[in-house]
Amino acid sequence: MSSAVLYTPDVLGLTIRLAAYPWDEGLPLKGEARSQSCGSTIALGLALDGQDAVERIAVRSQACAIGQAAAAIFADAAIGRSPQDLHAAAEAIALWLSGERELPEWPGLAAIARARDYSARHGAVLLPWRAAVQALSGACG
Repeated sequence: MSSAVLYTPDVLGLTIRLAAYPWDEGLPLKGEARSQSCGSTIALGLALDGQDAVERIAVRSQACAIGQAAAAIFADAAIGRSPQDLHAAAEAIALWLSGERELPEWPGLAAIARARDYSARHGAVLLPWRAAVQALSGACG
């Protein structure tokens, strides 16, 4: 399969969205994930509000275009979500990538749906959700 089919203008356009989430060392919750298949990494900084919902997000990316697009999709829709929501989404996306379920409901995820056909990119798709789960591992009971 041609990478031109995977790296659509929409996917490439999403990569620049990360500029809206600059890294902030002051955020209290931090997590990082690395894709075993491509070596891409994403670090997330998160802050929760008084209701235990995501209030702020920072992203540091050394990822392929799919990983960067996934991080932008994650960040654009994670504000206001609970740790449980993020855990459930991570599980649903992993199941979708493995072919066990339909595309999960997460705003914008359809833009990178073609990555499902590229097993070497599955780890990159999951990066932001895995980093979030790591960041939140001490924040929720």
